[in-house]
Amino acid sequence: MPSAALGLKGERAAARYLKKNGYKILARRWKCRFGELDLVAKQGDEVVFIEVKTRATDNFGGAISAVGWHKAIRLRAAAHSYLSVNNLLAVPFRIDVIAITVCSGGRATLEHFFNAITEGD
Repeated sequence: MPSAALGLKGERAAARYLKKNGYKILARRWKCRFGELDLVAKQGDEVVFIEVKTRATDNFGGAISAVGWHKAIRLRAAAHSYLSVNNLLAVPFRIDVIAITVCSGGRATLEHFFNAITEGD
């Protein structure tokens, strides 16, 4: 499966998982000059920015290893931009990562890393 199609499939799976767990999806693939936020959701009073990484294999460290320090900087900047544009600067927020690995036979595993990227990263 081409990587773009795999990525979209992963984002859809992550959105289903979040909805099932009580999150309200506010935006998908929100773009700004700092990059793209895969999913923006709300859980209670908190805005949650979710980076979704989908991989076809665990080789090379799996999906979570694709979120390095440079990506973390861009995600923080994009999150602040979203909050500013939507007049939500006073609202608490966090940045999570959902890592999806598609195993042989089409079965997938999903791991949710809460508050994976903090201001100090």
